[in-house]
Amino acid sequence: MTYFLDTNIFIYAYSEVFKKKKRSFELLGGLTCITSIQVLGEFSNVCFKKLNFSVENVNTALKEAMSYCDVITVNEITILHAVFIKERYGYSYYDCLVIAAALESKCSILYTEDMQHGQIIENSLKIINPFID
Repeated sequence: MTYFLDTNIFIYAYSEVFKKKKRSFELLGGLTCITSIQVLGEFSNVCFKKLNFSVENVNTALKEAMSYCDVITVNEITILHAVFIKERYGYSYYDCLVIAAALESKCSILYTEDMQHGQIIENSLKIINPFID
């Protein structure tokens, strides 16, 4: 099973919230983990602005993140697909860009805490909040 990781999974891997940190690393340790350039960009921004990481620490965190997951790029098709998903499901555009990237990567699960837990998108992608007990 191939799954996609959203930004908050990476953020919690570097947080002080032990339970979420532990769960994030469990997901990062999977063999079929995928994420996108967009997610890594959002992660970098949070590292600088909220976690107060230095440039060196952000570089280290990004290298670690990229060592765990396959990283895909967002292209013109992904952008247009995101607009369609926004119209159909009503999520924010950037969440739809994550969903579109997950669908295009043939992922069956999108791990995030930012969207509706349990929702099925386009009959093939299930949104799972991994932090729900």
